[in-house]
Amino acid sequence: MARRARSRRTTETEAFVAPASPHVQRRLPFYDILDEEAVVKLETQVDWIMQEIGIAFRDDPEALRIWKEAGAQIEGDIVKAPADWIRSLCAKAPREFTQVARNPARNVTIGGTNQVFAPIYGAPFVRDVGCGRRYGDMESFEKLVKLAYMHPNLHHTGLVICEPCDVPVSHRHLDMVYTHMTRSDKPHLGAITEMSRAQDSVDMAEILHGKDVMDEHCVIMGNVNTNSPLLVDRVVTEAIRVYCGRGQGIVVVPFILSGAMGPVSTAASVTQAMAEAMMCCAFAQVVRPGAPFILGNFLSSMSLKSGAPTFGMPEPVISNYAIGQMARRAGLPLRCGGSLTASKIEDAQAAYESADSMHSTMLAGANFVLHSAGWMEGGLCTGFEKLIMDADRLGSYQKVLGEGLDISDEAFARDAYEEVDPGGHFLGSAHTMRNYTTAFYEPALSDSENVESWEEGGSKDMRQRAYEKWNAMLNQYEAPKLDEAKDEELRDYVARRKSEIPEAWY
Repeated sequence: MARRARSRRTTETEAFVAPASPHVQRRLPFYDILDEEAVVKLETQVDWIMQEIGIAFRDDPEALRIWKEAGAQIEGDIVKAPADWIRSLCAKAPREFTQVARNPARNVTIGGTNQVFAPIYGAPFVRDVGCGRRYGDMESFEKLVKLAYMHPNLHHTGLVICEPCDVPVSHRHLDMVYTHMTRSDKPHLGAITEMSRAQDSVDMAEILHGKDVMDEHCVIMGNVNTNSPLLVDRVVTEAIRVYCGRGQGIVVVPFILSGAMGPVSTAASVTQAMAEAMMCCAFAQVVRPGAPFILGNFLSSMSLKSGAPTFGMPEPVISNYAIGQMARRAGLPLRCGGSLTASKIEDAQAAYESADSMHSTMLAGANFVLHSAGWMEGGLCTGFEKLIMDADRLGSYQKVLGEGLDISDEAFARDAYEEVDPGGHFLGSAHTMRNYTTAFYEPALSDSENVESWEEGGSKDMRQRAYEKWNAMLNQYEAPKLDEAKDEELRDYVARRKSEIPEAWY
């Protein structure tokens, strides 16, 4: 039997350059799983938590002062407020806004029917086929930022794509923000772990974009987690005061392990997440009406035997759908998790869990998807191969979301039926020749050839193909152009701040 020639996978530089379209504009309808009665019951529970139970705003007297001056009920550090007032404050946040990148072609619109994919955030470890598992360092961090910049299916580079553990904790936010600003021209996030670090991020963004642009547009956002259950600490409120106070965006995500940081009930955990996030949104609008806000959901089930988080399970999948529906009713952009897994390597477990988690995130209508690519070990590790494999699959999600079913005259292919006889084939028809390059999504990492061709090519599995691809990408990387004066000003800022901040490793 004649063998088919092996397909030659392109490695040209242009294959790795981000496309002009910077995010997904959704055509697929949202998947709403709740009927009106169910939504009302959930919203009633949210209102009850905000009005009767309250949310603690702890370790930030200024936040309590702001709440009290606005008219909230303060009991110690517990903040309670009428639900209709909280919802009216949340209505001041934009349903849709644009985060401006330093390259205008990379601007992303968040909210509405738009979906933006960003990589993993916060992992202290990295792993790749060549060097194995290790603590993240600045070299790995820079490589990952470059890969996120180059990959056409990632629209945003996030911030802590891995922790650069070889840089003092007190300094690393400066190096991370500078790297995102100079090694990529896509939008990114800023630091949040201390108020001064958030301020450094905002100050650097003003250098990069200019005061006039920043006065009118969102150019940077912070991503924070509430300290569930029902606690908002000063990291969150100070970040809100810095980012939103400057007219920039904030993403607030209750991180709830059902059974630990929330009741062992998906409905209760979903309503708790909504209450925590909406109270933070209301606080942001008291700080500055109209400040961009993204309501987050990171709800995970857990093993009640070991206490370990589990991912890709049915309960978090359902929570994505439910909170997506509730966020739209509240008029707020939504952030959900992405390609999540507890697996330690890119194996079948990683594929199943990541696919189930990401698919529900997609259908639920998450507008900003952090952890879209690279997540391993429950978020403890960034996988180089996992980043490339996940991002490869994002292309298929983008086609489903952004294109749907084409019912144009060209799609019905009537001329092809007139050309091809019954029992014939369409391979050489004029319609096929016009459309063959764009008709089907072809994942770059999948091998669809016959077994003989695969064996001739070295019998490589997807991990090995991903390893080779990201190395080829880095070999072809070219930094996006940046005005030299801005770069010098940013470097001077980083150097000055490092001289002012003592080195600290915790």
